[in-house]
Amino acid sequence: MASVDVLTPPAPARSFKFSRVIAWLRCLSLACCLLAQPLLSASTLPSEQTVARYGPKAQRLFHQWQSLLQSLANHPDAEALKNINVFFNRRIQYAENESVWNQADYWATPLETFGKGAGDCKSFVINKYVSFRLLGIAPQKLRLVYVKAQIGGGASHLTQAHMVLAYYPTPTAEPLILDNLIDSIEPASRRPDLIPVFSFNMENIVVGGVSSNEVDRLGRWKQLLTKLKAEGFEF
Repeated sequence: MASVDVLTPPAPARSFKFSRVIAWLRCLSLACCLLAQPLLSASTLPSEQTVARYGPKAQRLFHQWQSLLQSLANHPDAEALKNINVFFNRRIQYAENESVWNQADYWATPLETFGKGAGDCKSFVINKYVSFRLLGIAPQKLRLVYVKAQIGGGASHLTQAHMVLAYYPTPTAEPLILDNLIDSIEPASRRPDLIPVFSFNMENIVVGGVSSNEVDRLGRWKQLLTKLKAEGFEF
């Protein structure tokens, strides 16, 4: 084997080429990391310490949700609607407030719902709403809607209180309805079983077609937004 003089420096040209390759590989590695973990635009999620307070079930669901949000960043709204709707419909068990919170009416944050693994129709709507806001969907495109849901078939006159999420592609467009009862997202005209009572978002409340900016009158909604901020959600 030929001896190698370790004191002999490499030729300048070779050193230059090698350093350029190393620099290029480092840049490529950094770019791949950034592409693999897209950032949620202007949004903040709770810290790991905050999530841990809600228990191991909350941590597991939160990390699954976080991965989904990252994968949907900068994707079209339609893709986000479909994936988020199915995610919650299949991972959260429906249960009445009395059995989950020992209260007749409780508005849970996503972390609270993750900790229980269950929630009522409002919990599904709140989780989906927060998801879409974190993904940068404009608040005016989203409305939480109280409805009377027809039960017992088309000929039935029985209804029960229910909540769904409405998505408006444009201000004058027919809304799409996201419902925990079904995975498919349908235009409002295809949901004759739902009779709107009133709707609201962070900007206003609409009752009987009349809009009012007095959304703060919804005390539970105001309390929920305060809890979300305290947990570290920003959107």
